[in-house]
Amino acid sequence: MFGPHVTFDFYGCNPKKLSDTKFIHNILDELPEMIGMHKISDPNVTFFPGNPISFDKGGVSAFVLIAESHITIHTFIQDRFASVDIFSCNEFDIEKSTKYLMEKLGAKKVERNFIERGNEFV
Repeated sequence: MFGPHVTFDFYGCNPKKLSDTKFIHNILDELPEMIGMHKISDPNVTFFPGNPISFDKGGVSAFVLIAESHITIHTFIQDRFASVDIFSCNEFDIEKSTKYLMEKLGAKKVERNFIERGNEFV
């Protein structure tokens, strides 16, 4: 296996946190080291206000490149929802990641999916 790819869907999040670009930046700045990864870029964070014509509700999209791959966050403010992906060529503490993100985002519920990437990678 090349490495784990974990997707997290967080429900009932604090909407103020979901709209705060500096707050999301700080999560992506802290999380890699916390789970034994190494940033190779500063977090890139973009606020999207939404589009009333297509009923987009707005949120934040962000990523940080890590030597081991990447971490992404997409927030949906009005839905109180955040989607986070952690992809790595190394194992990492999924429980620690879950607890940290639940607390930071003020989430009430999380769904996790674990994917083994590159099963034939040598």
